[in-house]
Amino acid sequence: MKGLVRRYRALPLRSRLAMLVALAVAVAVAASAVACWFVVRNVLISSLDDALSANRVRTADVISRIDVEGNCQRSVIRDKNDPDLFKQTIQVVDQRGGHCTILGTQDLKVTEADAAVAKGESREVYRTAIASNGVKYRALTYPLEGPQGLAVTVARPLSEVDDTLDNLVLVLTFVAGIGIVGAGAAGLWVARTGLRPVDRLTEAVEHVARTEDLNLRIPVDGDDEIARLSESFNSMTASLASSRDLQQQLIADAGHELRTPLTSLRTNIELLARSEETGRAIPPDDRKALLASVTAQMTELAALIGDLQELSRTDAGPGGRVQVVALHDIVEVALERARLRGPELTFTADLAPWFVRAESAALERAIVNILDNAVKFGPPGSTVEVALKDGALTVRDHGPGIPPEELPHVFDRFWRSPSARSLPGSGLGLSIVARTVHQSGGEVELRPASGGGTVATVRLPGAAAPPPRTPDQAGA
Repeated sequence: MKGLVRRYRALPLRSRLAMLVALAVAVAVAASAVACWFVVRNVLISSLDDALSANRVRTADVISRIDVEGNCQRSVIRDKNDPDLFKQTIQVVDQRGGHCTILGTQDLKVTEADAAVAKGESREVYRTAIASNGVKYRALTYPLEGPQGLAVTVARPLSEVDDTLDNLVLVLTFVAGIGIVGAGAAGLWVARTGLRPVDRLTEAVEHVARTEDLNLRIPVDGDDEIARLSESFNSMTASLASSRDLQQQLIADAGHELRTPLTSLRTNIELLARSEETGRAIPPDDRKALLASVTAQMTELAALIGDLQELSRTDAGPGGRVQVVALHDIVEVALERARLRGPELTFTADLAPWFVRAESAALERAIVNILDNAVKFGPPGSTVEVALKDGALTVRDHGPGIPPEELPHVFDRFWRSPSARSLPGSGLGLSIVARTVHQSGGEVELRPASGGGTVATVRLPGAAAPPPRTPDQAGA
């Protein structure tokens, strides 16, 4: 059995579908044929019973064939052309089970049911009787009117029914065979037709796997399951193509951004190395400036690599534990770091309690990036205003602001305003902010502030009070 199952599973899908259709039709045809056979058999036997009941023998005819000693005068009716034309058998049965045949060539075996009719215990009985030569008859036994203790059995051979049923079996077998073969062919055709879109999808998947061509699209016809599968495949390849393009763009942008500090580092280090090799000392002030430049470039490289790592981790989804955190506390910590980076600026904070579900470290990094932008563009002596109310965190600086035509690009990777090219930074900070906020279910925007400067707004879903702790959390 297991071997058959393995062989079946090894067949192509269309062959399996054709076999299943043929099997289903075969079962249905077989069930219908069996039901038809039984219905026809019951109808034929019922007709034969009606014929036996209609051919009851008159009492006078029976008595006339029985002599004073109880012996029956047997009659056999034959036809010259067909000796077996008239096959009806009539015999008389007494209450002791004795019998004598008055019509026919064969004697029928007497049963207790026949004797019961002769005794008057039963009115009549239909049964299948066996003749002396073993042939089956359909028999009707009924009491003889007049004399007590006698009954008459009228019988006709069941071959009248069986021959018709045998012919019916041949017809049903022939029709069923044609139906099953036709169902198999129809099933194969339906499978081929129905699976043609699946074949196209398979060819497309194999093409993508072989050539890595993600621009391939499958035509979508209708709105059935195959159409939805094709739409899903097209959406998947479009998403993969977009992801690959973004990945290639990220690599290209990262390579471009890394080239500048690396070139500067290489130039400065070569100058220092040539000075050592030639013995020509660099003036102390120039040497100090070179070392400061090397340190700055290394710091910029480290920051750029850190931003790239953070952005790649953010693209893959939250890497830490998402939990309920106090946004106002995270903003306080970020403000402490911002004050150290911008000692010449004044920071004001109006923070109302707000609790959100997020990854604490990633959210703190995003807020630090927003404050770093304010520190970078805020002129010395200016104020950075920070407020948190009803889940909306606003950071307003008094810098030069962002031109309206540049606002759509501020969250793009490696994008920097032409006016900020000379300032330190990788152009990834706001990209990290956008990804972190979106993954936390919030939104972020930058807009010009009235009176100059820029307002960064972060909205995160949450509540003004922390959720109640469960018994497990309280125990922990």
